[in-house]
Amino acid sequence: MLSAFISSLRTADLRRKILFTLGIVILYRAGATLPSPGVNYPNVQKCIEQVQGGDSAQIYSLINLFSGGALLQLSVFAVGVMPYITASIIVQLLTVVIPRFEQLRKEGQSGQAKMTQYTRYLAVALALLQGTSIVALAANGGLLQGCSLDIIQDSSIFSLAVIVLVLTAGASLVMWMGELVTERGIGNGMSLLIFAGIAARIPAEGQLILESRGGVVFALVAFAALMIIIAVVFVEQGQRRIPVQYAKRMVGRKMYGGTSTYLPLKVNQAGVIPVIFASSLIYVPQLVTQLIRSGSPDTSWWDRFVANYLTNPASPVYIALYFGLIVFFTYFYVSITFNPDERADEMKKFGGFIPGIRPGRPTADYLRYVLSRITLPGSIYLGVVAVLPNLFLEMGNSGSVQNLPFGGTAVLIMVGVGLDTVKQIESQLMQRNYEGFLK
Repeated sequence: MLSAFISSLRTADLRRKILFTLGIVILYRAGATLPSPGVNYPNVQKCIEQVQGGDSAQIYSLINLFSGGALLQLSVFAVGVMPYITASIIVQLLTVVIPRFEQLRKEGQSGQAKMTQYTRYLAVALALLQGTSIVALAANGGLLQGCSLDIIQDSSIFSLAVIVLVLTAGASLVMWMGELVTERGIGNGMSLLIFAGIAARIPAEGQLILESRGGVVFALVAFAALMIIIAVVFVEQGQRRIPVQYAKRMVGRKMYGGTSTYLPLKVNQAGVIPVIFASSLIYVPQLVTQLIRSGSPDTSWWDRFVANYLTNPASPVYIALYFGLIVFFTYFYVSITFNPDERADEMKKFGGFIPGIRPGRPTADYLRYVLSRITLPGSIYLGVVAVLPNLFLEMGNSGSVQNLPFGGTAVLIMVGVGLDTVKQIESQLMQRNYEGFLK
């Protein structure tokens, strides 16, 4: 990997792409620390120190994770990439429901461009909605509960509207920066921005563990983090290779086909999307309860249930529900993104077949059977990695999920994005090495 990175820096075009990507990441991190107008930044810092690891930190832990801690600081990029990710997931799911979206997906590049445009519009609408809810919670003290300091200096309608517009514009700018990285840089832009936000928090969280628990605990946490990363890399690289052979066919005077290849089915076919789905869904009841209650005491059984179980990540009910949602969404997302019937039709169209399996319907049934078998360990793997911080909280009965940066969604995203970026650099290097043979 290091040799590939050094070779990439020696190539002018590839070096330009890497430096462009690093420049965008630096601008993104600068915007994540820039306070929004009308926000009392010193009071925000004091409140974050007071309520570190509290319920308000837990309810927005996913968005705060993706924004690199910018959410609780109410910075310009507080909303971050979450609206674009949510919009992309919604548009992808709508391809199964709406025939128009399914038709656009099959039209190739022009249809993909149209779907990307729909995703942008939906992302801006979601950013406006999310920014409004965050500012509303910050104005009535629901964002950082337990802090009596005023986060917003002026609570007038005009000032709140300005903050909402700034947060929405910041989310739109982040979306544009991510697309620029995807087009002109290296790797997937949105994924790299999330990677940068997560990586920026690791030194501070490591220092917090070192100061609060001592050097022995810090060394044990570092060793456990290394083991977890190795295990995640091993599973992320794991795949079931189904052999595929193509029959020989004559086109004019030339003979094509007769080759053997394979169809790779990854153990973690769904990636980190099921964890994002489950994390978002499990925080919805608490968010809705806070917006409706607006600071009044708990009165109904629903408020007590949410307060006792859904606000405590260390409770067995929370862990079991979280794990079950991840398993469910893994099967759900794999069934949407991988269609065995389409794969079987494509193989039959180009003369491909699986040895021992007849083309057409039997091939689709075989692919469906294999996919269901490997999805089970993949879903269990995702669930176990995602609930690791919660299990540590249950055993230690102290701290916060945010103080365990090497478990859950963070490690899945970092490992996945890192592997994908390295593969893209290696593939571009390979293309340039073959240029001399092709000319």
